[in-house]
Amino acid sequence: MQKNLFLGVEAIGQGAIDGGISGVYAYPGTPSTEITEFIQENELALQKGIRSKWSANEKTAYEAALGMSYAGKRSMVCMKHVGLNVAADAFINSAITGINGGLIVTVADDPSMHSSQNEQDSRFYGKFAMIPILEPSNQQEAYDMVREGFELSEKLEVPVMVRITTRLAHSRAGVVRSEVLPEKEVLLPADPSQFVLLPAIARRRYKGLLEKQELFEKTAKKSKYNEYIKGEDKSFGIIACGIAFNYLKENYPKGDCPYTVLKLSQYPVPQKYLDKMAKHCEEVLVLEEGYPVVEEHIKAAFKKDIQVSGRLSGALPRDGELNADLVAKALGKETQLGADVPDLVVNRPPALCQGCGHQDMYKALNQALDKYTKGRVFSDIGCYTLGALPPYKSIYSCVDMGASVTMAKGAADAGLIPSVAVIGDSTFTHSGITGLLDAVNDEANIVVVISDNESVSMTGGQESSALGKIESICAGVGVDPNHIRVLTPLKKYHDMMVQTFEEEIAYDGVSVIVFRRECIQAAAKRLRKEKKMKDNPNK
Repeated sequence: MQKNLFLGVEAIGQGAIDGGISGVYAYPGTPSTEITEFIQENELALQKGIRSKWSANEKTAYEAALGMSYAGKRSMVCMKHVGLNVAADAFINSAITGINGGLIVTVADDPSMHSSQNEQDSRFYGKFAMIPILEPSNQQEAYDMVREGFELSEKLEVPVMVRITTRLAHSRAGVVRSEVLPEKEVLLPADPSQFVLLPAIARRRYKGLLEKQELFEKTAKKSKYNEYIKGEDKSFGIIACGIAFNYLKENYPKGDCPYTVLKLSQYPVPQKYLDKMAKHCEEVLVLEEGYPVVEEHIKAAFKKDIQVSGRLSGALPRDGELNADLVAKALGKETQLGADVPDLVVNRPPALCQGCGHQDMYKALNQALDKYTKGRVFSDIGCYTLGALPPYKSIYSCVDMGASVTMAKGAADAGLIPSVAVIGDSTFTHSGITGLLDAVNDEANIVVVISDNESVSMTGGQESSALGKIESICAGVGVDPNHIRVLTPLKKYHDMMVQTFEEEIAYDGVSVIVFRRECIQAAAKRLRKEKKMKDNPNK
């Protein structure tokens, strides 16, 4: 059969299209971004009219996906692991409301923090919400799990989480597609009150969710994605979760693993398999990417005389990504280390693009704050976070989306004047608006810098929800229009930018300075596209 060479994220996007999806909702966040981008550019998705525009943040994305499910259609919401924190309120409660049309929650975790603030494991959230979790071990399973996951969601009447990690998201493998399923028609729930979480209804729905746990486990026990493989040496067992199963296979390329193996890719963990393993095994090694979720579970499930090892025991590192060598070491196999990196090869830290408007903004900010003590600038998450590094060394915080405004406000409340917040245009509409409203309501003495490059540049230049709206939003939440300043960050305007900073720092109240200049990478991309259209007007 014909195979498609898909990235894991592309396999998920194609699985959703082929599974009869009517809409995908997301906010850009590596390593999940390309799922939505794939659907946005897919010819079949365009023909079918699948809704695929970006949302303002992960919470709004989740709620919109739940609304589409309410209307009876299949939907998917995508985010990275820290994005699930933003969507957590809707996510947890949707397990209690249940769904109507199938709802897939795809979450991409980032062990080793390639582009993230933490190594959070989204399986904990799935367990917390008490919903089924699918964790593919390869790209084919990623496709199949999403395509078939909608039916599973509708059968079990709850959202289904698909959890992937960076390595699976951004590696390629052959994928065989299945039949394209038709979209569902609009059909409202038989009992719409299930979505009304008044206490009396919520208590009844919650009891129903608890009662379904046994069904979820039975479904996982029958799942084709979970496999119990008997080995010659029954005294030693291995539980390999998701992509960790591939790392195990790499150590036995001929398929000659002598141990009993439980391949685990659908949760909750089926107790039947654990009971089978407990009858024979004296020791069990747990291979899992992320936190020791399964290791902790089986420590409680097994007898005390069964030795359990994994990330908690020290057999595997507690942090970072797994790989085949780490698994080999945990199995007591010899590993071959490569040569040390020569001293002349030095790491090159990330840096702002040459000609980026953030550079000119930081130069002006540094000069305006030069007469004050350091530690007064609170930043947010975006390209501008690189202002923490040389040669700028301008910012002193990066915690979570939107935290720059509220941390600056808290520092000002403590008496640190001046306090400055630096936030990007997309991050401002993601989660900075409410912080600005707090600052206005409390008459905080802060300067909010919105560095507007007119796109979500850090994740590839996606369209910003803030485009053309920043000044009206700031005025709408109560910032004095006289203290909403708009500047173009260019070297020739340096003195004007410094003067504006000094004027707004001297103002006792909330002021906003918008530095607006198109991202140079997005501009180059736009110009290439315009040239292509000019050269090929019929395409």
